[in-house]
Amino acid sequence: MKHNVGIIGCGGIAHQKHLPALTNASDRVQIVAACDIIVERAQEVAQNYGAPGCKVFVDYHDLLKMDDIEIVYVLTPNVAHCPITVAAFEAGKHVMCEKPMAASVADAEKMMDAWKKSGKLFTIGYQNRYRADSQTLKRLCQEGELGEVYYAQAHALRRRGVPTWGVFTDKSQQGGGPLIDIGTHSLDLTLWFMDNYEPATVTGVTFEKLGKTLAPPVQGNPMGTWDPETFEVEDAAFAFVTMKNGALVTIDASWILNSTEERCAASYLCGTVAGAELTGVGGSNNEKLYLNKIMGGKQVKMEVNTAAGGVDLFPGKKVQPFDVECKIWLDAVEGKGELIVKPEQAFTVTKILDAVYESARTGKQIVFE
Repeated sequence: MKHNVGIIGCGGIAHQKHLPALTNASDRVQIVAACDIIVERAQEVAQNYGAPGCKVFVDYHDLLKMDDIEIVYVLTPNVAHCPITVAAFEAGKHVMCEKPMAASVADAEKMMDAWKKSGKLFTIGYQNRYRADSQTLKRLCQEGELGEVYYAQAHALRRRGVPTWGVFTDKSQQGGGPLIDIGTHSLDLTLWFMDNYEPATVTGVTFEKLGKTLAPPVQGNPMGTWDPETFEVEDAAFAFVTMKNGALVTIDASWILNSTEERCAASYLCGTVAGAELTGVGGSNNEKLYLNKIMGGKQVKMEVNTAAGGVDLFPGKKVQPFDVECKIWLDAVEGKGELIVKPEQAFTVTKILDAVYESARTGKQIVFE
């Protein structure tokens, strides 16, 4: 018996990630409804990915009225995550929501409350946890290879990497720019490696120096030109996060920065026994994992081979992180395993991101109770 899935939001992230993953899991799931405010997008998903008779909607409330839908994917701009997710839980559906959980901590709290009342499963699409290098570093942390991690850096740096499609530069739809878009991945990874979800204080700054001033043809953006007149979000954001146990996490995130390097979904960890560098995606040192430790009385930096690492779910087959994410999600729905990305963890990420923006806006340190 296949699980019936409803897709809400049929734009870029649906096509780049979730629809391919669901197609690869077609022995377990079928898409029976697609919804988008642009009806042609929903029609395209229904035609190319849907089961026979797949329904098309422009109002997500109509999709949620379908009793036979068991799982809903919320793949919309950030500000729509909250109302759709809350309504989906009230309709008795399991929810896979794209990252970040919400555009604000207030919205995230509503989602958490609805989830707890529903008795259904809830996860957030942080697919970088399922990379082989990420999984290997998590195991090393769990095995005590690094000792106590007391200092970490969460990196999401692009020299030029403004997404020029969709609503990414529309603050009213996204809630922010690179911090909430790609910084969320780096912060999620770093907190997960540290297994530390108790922030004490946040101090943040954001910069709007280039997005609103650089005009074509001097933008140098591989993803195409953007309109400075409609660029409403930050170019870059930086933050200083202290944790209640005394640990420190720094965050950097940029779409536009005159930097010499690029690294996204990357993390640098310093522990009492050893250190580790996860180089992340993008740039010239893509998806490498290094350990820094003392061996034979000498400092050693060694590359860890993760080619055979990761989640051992598809022996002998090269899979994408989104395939692993989908399998673990469906296993959890079927009661066959635990979720790796848990709502409480994603909530803490949103809480910190929201605090960075608030600190940048007010010029004050945010202190958590």
